[in-house]
Amino acid sequence: MVLYSYYRSSASFRARIALNLKGLAYEYRAIHLLKGAQMTDEYAKLNPAKQVPTLIHEGQAIGQTMAIIDYLDHVQPTPRLFPDEPLKRALITQACEIINSGVQPLANTSTTVYLKDVLKLDEATRANWVRHWLTNGHRMLETFLANHAGDFAFGSTVSAADCFVLPHLVSAERFGAPYDDYPILKRLRATYAAGDAFKRAMPDQQPDFEK
Repeated sequence: MVLYSYYRSSASFRARIALNLKGLAYEYRAIHLLKGAQMTDEYAKLNPAKQVPTLIHEGQAIGQTMAIIDYLDHVQPTPRLFPDEPLKRALITQACEIINSGVQPLANTSTTVYLKDVLKLDEATRANWVRHWLTNGHRMLETFLANHAGDFAFGSTVSAADCFVLPHLVSAERFGAPYDDYPILKRLRATYAAGDAFKRAMPDQQPDFEK
């Protein structure tokens, strides 16, 4: 397996966690988003959306983390990240989508670059924008997970939701959107900090990490 990734990309972060949880070895290939590496014709052939991550397996390219994690569940079913039981699968997918479609697109690199280069917003205004949407995500997650969370987002078993929650929290730490007032999120962060698969997926553990 090959994973095209950027150390600071929360979407790439999710895929790294899933691969680590499943014990799947992969080759890391860095795509520097701020230098436009994703915009090359060569990379666009692999991922027409010109985004990361992209997983290559047996000569086939797969983009988007929901699709990648679902694929990995079929390649390596243990641990199962999207369970077969219909209701639990739907609830875990809902948790993922709170972040995947409800928060992350509003705070990702392409959005903040647009705010800077096209709308000409200053750094402080852009930072406030990102913090607003991350904090909104904290509220949504805390409320939704109240009836589900244990040590992990859904009880005592790791799931795809955990692959999404940790990158969200790390982004919050980076942009100064504290979650001290959200006890479930704080508890989950402590769980992840103790887990090897999560620690090895952290941005500062990647070969392209820049301080």
